[in-house]
Amino acid sequence: MSARSPDMAVIHQEHVRPVWQAWPAWALSALVALMPLSFSVEPDIKALPAALLFFCGLGVLWRAPVRQGYRAAAAVVIPSVLLIALDVANVLWHGLGWRPLDHAAHVLLYVVVAAVFARQLCMTLVWLTFSLTAIGLGAVCLVQHYWLHVGRAYGLNGGGSSAIECATLLLGLALLALVQLLRARPGSWRWWLHGGGMAFGMYGALLTQSRGPLLAFVPAFLLVLLVQARRTRRWRWSLALGVTVCLGGAIATATLHGAMLGRFTTIQQEVAGFDQGDPDGSVGERLEMWRTALRAFGEHPLTGIGVDRYADYVQAEIAAGRSDPTIARYNQPHNEYLRALATGGLPLLLAVLAVFVLALRYFARWTRDADDTVAATATAGLAIVVLYLLCALGESVFYRVMSQSFFFFLVLGLALRVGYLIRVRGDNPDPATTA
Repeated sequence: MSARSPDMAVIHQEHVRPVWQAWPAWALSALVALMPLSFSVEPDIKALPAALLFFCGLGVLWRAPVRQGYRAAAAVVIPSVLLIALDVANVLWHGLGWRPLDHAAHVLLYVVVAAVFARQLCMTLVWLTFSLTAIGLGAVCLVQHYWLHVGRAYGLNGGGSSAIECATLLLGLALLALVQLLRARPGSWRWWLHGGGMAFGMYGALLTQSRGPLLAFVPAFLLVLLVQARRTRRWRWSLALGVTVCLGGAIATATLHGAMLGRFTTIQQEVAGFDQGDPDGSVGERLEMWRTALRAFGEHPLTGIGVDRYADYVQAEIAAGRSDPTIARYNQPHNEYLRALATGGLPLLLAVLAVFVLALRYFARWTRDADDTVAATATAGLAIVVLYLLCALGESVFYRVMSQSFFFFLVLGLALRVGYLIRVRGDNPDPATTA
């Protein structure tokens, strides 16, 4: 057989070289795509993607384009760094040792990991894998509920106590799938895949019976529809989708899951019981925990009682007869804002508020950009921030590692991604003039 002709060799080399040169982008994209799944599983191997991305992030931090991305996203990055600094200062002030800095270390991890979002990535792979993850985790919740007869589905990580974390992550993935669904061509395989991710994510979250995340999801979902409808002028399609999803969710809640409907209908009864001195039920217990947290803030308004010291304070208050024994089993007050007030005082609360509000402002600004990719990326970030901003009213979202990691990974990463896209475009116009 004759040797390959020089012309054919040149053509083969021209086709192979781009693929070979692109492998770092594909590898980084695959690691990014696996992160939500790694948050959702129990085995220690789940730390591998985060560790690899951390070292990749360290390796590119010195590059000028990455530094430019951090500068563009400073409004999101700086509050996260401030949160770390306040945790460190709190631990040093109270002499608590280094163990309570676990949460701050996770935030620092994702500040560095975000650097990879300011590099070339195959975001199509990332978005598709996120939707596949939502489908897979939603299917797990279906199996747990219908085949294993688990009262509250909890996914793959942590047992029954992880139901609320599982719901938050599933609903976050459902929002990301919704953003991509609204961008995909109707009827295409991507449209169906992202639609499946949204549906399985929402239904799986419903099976967890976690009221807080489900209530927070509704305004976040409607906000995404509103933003996309305003950009594309497809008001009828957005309205039809919104009505369909809301009706489907209401019907599923009312007819398929009586226990879930019961959890909503008992809220008023539990509040009335608390007013009469009986903090029975999850709502009454939350109110008792909130009252205890406010008392801790009143005693230590500037320094708090110390990071991760809420459980110790509760035990002391119960022993003194000032708190009800029903909250003895809780180590956080099921409210991120009150947890910040109690453990870190007013400075920590302001830092938490800055994390939410400045990220909200940053992403809202770029949802109006004329570039659809920039706007969609910003819309995804905006949806996650709104979901967590509202979830934080009934859950300590930064205390639980799964939900905390999911938030900072996505919000910091998407903020850097927006900065990267702006840099690649070569300008930095005011979104208001390009909408």
